[in-house]
Amino acid sequence: MTKILDVATLRRDFPIFERKIRGNRLIYLDSAATSQKPNAVLDAERNFYTQHNAAAHRGAHLLAEEATEAYEKARLTVANFLGSSIEEIVFTKSATESINLVAYSLGNAPQGSRFHIGVGDEIVVSEMEHHANLIPWQQLAKRTGAELAWFEVTPDGRLDLSNINSIITGNTAIVAITHQSNVLGTINPIYEIVNLANEVGAQVLLDACQSVPHMPVDVNKLGIDYLAFSGHKALGPTGVGVLWGRDLEALPPFLFGGSMIENVTMTDATWAPAPKKFEAGVPNMAQAVGLGTALQYLSKIGLKTIHEHEQYLTKALLAGLSDIKGVNVFGPLDFVDRGGTVSFTLDGIHPHDLGQFLDSKGVAVRTGHHCAWPLARKFKIQSTTRASMYLYNDLSDIDELLVGIQDAKKFFLER
Repeated sequence: MTKILDVATLRRDFPIFERKIRGNRLIYLDSAATSQKPNAVLDAERNFYTQHNAAAHRGAHLLAEEATEAYEKARLTVANFLGSSIEEIVFTKSATESINLVAYSLGNAPQGSRFHIGVGDEIVVSEMEHHANLIPWQQLAKRTGAELAWFEVTPDGRLDLSNINSIITGNTAIVAITHQSNVLGTINPIYEIVNLANEVGAQVLLDACQSVPHMPVDVNKLGIDYLAFSGHKALGPTGVGVLWGRDLEALPPFLFGGSMIENVTMTDATWAPAPKKFEAGVPNMAQAVGLGTALQYLSKIGLKTIHEHEQYLTKALLAGLSDIKGVNVFGPLDFVDRGGTVSFTLDGIHPHDLGQFLDSKGVAVRTGHHCAWPLARKFKIQSTTRASMYLYNDLSDIDELLVGIQDAKKFFLER
């Protein structure tokens, strides 16, 4: 198979790859945690602060007008990236906040509203959820008296949908599911889940943190009700996330304060239309501008191309790992509905020790439970080593990782 992207040229856009790590070339295989940033994003954020910094949607002076224009242009970029419209895009500080926004708002929806969740309702999640798409729903269930139900995970790292009709029922109020597992790399069968949820009148929230930066995502084609993703995993700045919602206007607000109001008296207030009613306070303007630039950068390369490139690297990594005795991979070993995240253990070596050894070679991977304790317990492990790939990785990175694992075996087990 031939290479998909000219990675050597792409890397020149990312200043961090000029660094040496403990005397070695940086091999960054932790993009599922956070991505590196191209110069275009760094420049866009700096340009906002040096040329246009003012409070968006406040003030009649030129800087305020420019800040507002830049902020709303970023919203339009996000909307186009997802195949949606601008009134459906809310800027938050993270995907975690986006999911909490929906959970909190549903919990505050008045009785009789189609959004109201209470006793007798069910909230559906899965065993492979990141804590950010599990704990908010646990807390919502506790506050409202609703029940939590979940899909289990099969030994090969897929969602077990064999009992889908007993998980998603007429009592289901919302299904909150990850699009791609941040541990297993599994891309879930969203259409099957959404079709049944629609049949029973349930809403669907998609945690798309691991999918939006890596493959084409169109919210209208998916048929979901909400989608959350974080900017920092998509080449964008930290401190900015996105919530897309199909019918945000009907949801009660999450935070209260300036900008999100229509009218205020000493005893009451009314809310501005969505999305403004979900953006209380001075917004994260520079971060939103940086995110807009990041999504334009990804669009120019093409999300389909990026996904194919990551699959190319994933095949090489899985093949290489299969040749190393003692390696145990958690997640699908085939390449159907699979992304570029691979978690594994190595017999006789703790994942943290392996991670530190690889770091001594300049290889950055993640170790731990990856904010997915229930999934770790499902597989009866405490932690794994995780390698996650992105557009700036190539086969030489995979080769260095594999050599590092072999060297770790010699260092820890053969002395």
